[in-house]
Amino acid sequence: MVATSDRGHLADSTHHSTTAHHSAQAAPHEVAVGLFRHYDATDEVKAYYGVLAVYALARAATEAGDDATVHHAETVVRRFPDEIPHPPYNFPSYRIGGIAHAFLSARGHLRDRADLLRHYADEMMTATRDEKGILAMPGRPDLIWIDVAMASAPFLMYAGQALNEPRYIEEAITQAVLMYDEFLDPDNGLLHQCKGFVAKGVLSQDHWGRGNGWGLFALAELLRGLPAEYERREEVVERFVALSRSLLPHQTGRGLWRQEISMADAWEESSGSGLIVYCLGVGIQQGVLVGQEWRDAVSAGVHGLARWCVNTDFSTENSCPGTLCPGEGEATGTPEAYVGLRAPFRDEPHGFAALILAMSVAHVVGIGSVRLRPCHQSELYLSPLAPTTDEAPDVPGE
Repeated sequence: MVATSDRGHLADSTHHSTTAHHSAQAAPHEVAVGLFRHYDATDEVKAYYGVLAVYALARAATEAGDDATVHHAETVVRRFPDEIPHPPYNFPSYRIGGIAHAFLSARGHLRDRADLLRHYADEMMTATRDEKGILAMPGRPDLIWIDVAMASAPFLMYAGQALNEPRYIEEAITQAVLMYDEFLDPDNGLLHQCKGFVAKGVLSQDHWGRGNGWGLFALAELLRGLPAEYERREEVVERFVALSRSLLPHQTGRGLWRQEISMADAWEESSGSGLIVYCLGVGIQQGVLVGQEWRDAVSAGVHGLARWCVNTDFSTENSCPGTLCPGEGEATGTPEAYVGLRAPFRDEPHGFAALILAMSVAHVVGIGSVRLRPCHQSELYLSPLAPTTDEAPDVPGE
């Protein structure tokens, strides 16, 4: 956790957000900052999901022109590596704040830490890879998983911008593209999570929500960072649009996506949904997702996430716990194994970054206010949504 004075600084820079504790209505940026403040007050911001939450805060603050909160994100990053009790990491770049560090450096912050950023970017350039060049489990080139697209591509791209190292940017594109191609299910255009964990050379059978969010997120960040004329940008655009189109039909009546995206009776999940909504908003911003269907999807997603997954005290609901190829025996890596994971629980740490990111793109579709969940969720999962339900979120114009 940050020192009390640091948390106070964040609260001071967004003092209106305190009203959300007493009202179900709030501005999306107030929600974004409130989510981070709640997370920071209840848990140590660390591990890969914590690092991503700091990036989400920095990105949301940048989108909102909130310089004080950008400064707070920098303050949090500066606690890495010496003031954080680090868990084991597959990728050492997390030790310095990972994507958050690289992004802030690319925007002119943390100039005194350039050597530190270069050291960890160089380490990632030489980390374990499989025979196709995909970043793999340390010391295990036979084990690869889509989560690594999130860990590697944005970090290397922003590090490349910050340090003027084109080879980092090229490797960022290579990793995102190779992983998309490797995990793609050509039958439905969605992504599997992993390969080698079920058996050597065998893909998991899932189309896990957060896993598809990880793959789309890597491509979305490249869209943001690569100049329009960049030679390999079209490789990214093609895959981003294809995955977005494959995901769009699976959005639920609440504006969310399911834990197992292609399973009609799977439970609705917040972290994958938040990542997808954010990425679709980026696609609209970047001019590669054109048309009302995309704006409608982002609008429904932002409102749905706020209404069903964020309580008025900024605690969260419906996020999947950490997982990698769940199940046992013949069930390992099956859709049923992903759906049968431990029930969601309040303030599950993977959910914060995704929800903050989703709130950061609300302005892209003109959303100025969202309605939060008025009380904590009493069920393990969201109940089935009937076509005539009276629980639907209050969306302007509906």
